[in-house]
Amino acid sequence: MLRGEERATEAENVPPVIPTPHHYLLSVYRHKIFFVAVVQTEVPPLFVIEFLHRVVDTFQDYFGVCSEPVIKDNVVVVYEVLEEMLDNGFPLATESNILKELIKPPTILRTVVNTITGSTNVGDQLPTGQLSVVPWRRTGVKYTNNEAYFDVIEEIDAIIDKSGSTITAEIQGVIDACVKLTGMPDLTLSFMNPRLLDDVSFHPCVRFKRWESERILSFIPPDGNFRLLSYHVSAQNLVAIPVYVKHSISFRDSSSLGRFEITVGPKQTMGKTIEGVTVTSQMPKGVLNMSLTPSQGTHTFDPVTKMLSWDVGKINPQKLPSLKGTMSLQAGASKPDENPTINLQFKIQQLAISGLKVNRLDMYGEKYKPFKGIKYMTKAGKFQVRT
Repeated sequence: MLRGEERATEAENVPPVIPTPHHYLLSVYRHKIFFVAVVQTEVPPLFVIEFLHRVVDTFQDYFGVCSEPVIKDNVVVVYEVLEEMLDNGFPLATESNILKELIKPPTILRTVVNTITGSTNVGDQLPTGQLSVVPWRRTGVKYTNNEAYFDVIEEIDAIIDKSGSTITAEIQGVIDACVKLTGMPDLTLSFMNPRLLDDVSFHPCVRFKRWESERILSFIPPDGNFRLLSYHVSAQNLVAIPVYVKHSISFRDSSSLGRFEITVGPKQTMGKTIEGVTVTSQMPKGVLNMSLTPSQGTHTFDPVTKMLSWDVGKINPQKLPSLKGTMSLQAGASKPDENPTINLQFKIQQLAISGLKVNRLDMYGEKYKPFKGIKYMTKAGKFQVRT
């Protein structure tokens, strides 16, 4: 595993399946942590990888954040949860609502009581969800304020060539829900343009036949936070590129100086503001230093790793941010074979770049009126501009 990490240039590029003489290591990399499963016989890799993702989601639901310090601080609860999720090497209870009845989530008060009394977080009653026809939702849920919020989050992966044309572009989208409703509500969620969605993966609560026939999401939701669905938009004509980069990067033979200039601007954002913009670029080995001036934000260049980083912030369409200056090149070094690639990170609030829009949310089975809310966000995944 460590050798695989050393060979990969980035942690995300470590192979998810690593064979060894006596077993297989299957891993997922999330929150800057590797979660590894060891198997001794051949099993479908996706089965194990999906279970590992479910483990990470459960930890995040239990502790609010999944990080190395949090896992270390709650190592007893982590072991108790894993004992319930995996029985003799087979997944058993993977629904968060059931697990929370079996193993109580840690709180400051519960931690103090457990320390004094020597008790554990293990519940003393069999969870009702295990015996229910709706195993992902516990019975007897009650709230003073009933609310249902949905976040449509899209991540755009793209490669743009040096002339500004799109080589590849696709969207990975998810709809995350936070549902806090009393009783046993039955929800339907409809879209203005559901045909956009391709390669859809649903939470088990979704009635698949209703989606196939009417393109409507019908479900009895779990209590609390959960991922309702994930989807993929691969039709390139449906993927609008929200930003552009103008660039002029030149290296001259037999010269110790090079020129560097880039400008970032909005392209198809439907009037929304692009924020959280950062630009990074791995410069060639022959670049000794860079003397650059940004029109906004801050920049750094590491002469050892040759990594240029520019924290732009928000883009003002009236005054586009630019970064320009000179590069000090190694004397006698030949001109690089390729110009550096520019990597972008950004986010756009209240916009789903695919054009997906929720039409309405209806509730059946309960008589109260809940608060409802929909939020949209687009962010960059692996977004590269070749120069």
